[in-house]
Amino acid sequence: MVLDGFDLVVLGTVIPTLIKTGELGFDAVGATFVATVSLVGVGAGALFIAPLSDRLGRRNLLMACVLWFSVFTLAVVWAPNVAVFGVFRLLAGAGLGACLPAALAYMNDYSPAGNAGKSTTRTMTGYHVGAVATAFLALLVIPEWRTMFVVGGVAGLLLLPFLWFKLPETLPPARAAGAESRTGFRDLVKKPYPVVAAAIAAASFMGLLLVYGLNTWLPQLMASAGYPVSAGLSLLLVLNLGAVAGLIVAGILADKHGTKPIVLLWFGLSALCLALLSIKVENAVLLNVLVFVTGVFVFSSQVLVYAWVSQLFPARLRATALGFAAGVGRVGAIMGPAVTGGLVAAGIAYPWGFYVFAAAGALALIALLAVPNAIAAERTGAAVS
Repeated sequence: MVLDGFDLVVLGTVIPTLIKTGELGFDAVGATFVATVSLVGVGAGALFIAPLSDRLGRRNLLMACVLWFSVFTLAVVWAPNVAVFGVFRLLAGAGLGACLPAALAYMNDYSPAGNAGKSTTRTMTGYHVGAVATAFLALLVIPEWRTMFVVGGVAGLLLLPFLWFKLPETLPPARAAGAESRTGFRDLVKKPYPVVAAAIAAASFMGLLLVYGLNTWLPQLMASAGYPVSAGLSLLLVLNLGAVAGLIVAGILADKHGTKPIVLLWFGLSALCLALLSIKVENAVLLNVLVFVTGVFVFSSQVLVYAWVSQLFPARLRATALGFAAGVGRVGAIMGPAVTGGLVAAGIAYPWGFYVFAAAGALALIALLAVPNAIAAERTGAAVS
């Protein structure tokens, strides 16, 4: 998850330098291309590679994907132009995209009964740790942008021995269990899963639209509202601090009261807080509190979706379902910055950017109302919870 957080932030830290210097032929169009194909790679990895862990085992897939991500992250250092830079980012993203669903499925394979929420949300704190650490690294090494990718690639390679020696396997490969155990997306269109999968995908789309849209454009939205640029940057840090706090609280409450009521409450409060941000707040302390609380609800809402998926689907489909949710969600990750960027270009980012974000939170809530608290288990008729 720390590597995933690195990947979220690294392009944002190096693109300004690359555009300013024109190195590798970078300009605004090239930067947009690279940012987009990176997310496409991550989405493809979640959709098409992560489900293999249900068949080949979590440990094997995680190690293979971390190695793949590390190699192509290091390859970026030697990219001769924007196009090759983008190809390497696409390939690195494909490896990394499979890691989040596989890792969360892994955690839930081992999670004690009643602790799925805490296991998922606490694992995802690594995402924000990676993002913050990468931002601090950038302060130390930029404009030496290649160093960023060297550190990210080497970090992945150093992780591999720990994965090899410390991670046991959780599920036997499906081929060893017989053809009956083979899984894939076709299973998600069989009863009783289609409506659940569609609703979860819609919520994940909206959730990652919020995560990426806010991380990309919050400083600009606040600047458009008349706040100082420095205030916008500090508010982005406050937003992510709120995210860490929210992850801890959300997991505890989900395990105590059930994931469904908490994720519905969280998306609802996300929509409310985002709508309130459309109002100009003159008091700096009140503004920081509002942004912090927004971070508490927005980021952990999406993670609660992952936690719920882990509980709803049986172990043999867990990574497939998580990969589907994360993969569709990555489309939202592309749309969030794109839609908000369009509003910025049109000069109506404030307040309409916050209205769009609030609507996304409300739509996620509506989609999740269609999801039951539990699904009848296959063959046994017992409930999966």
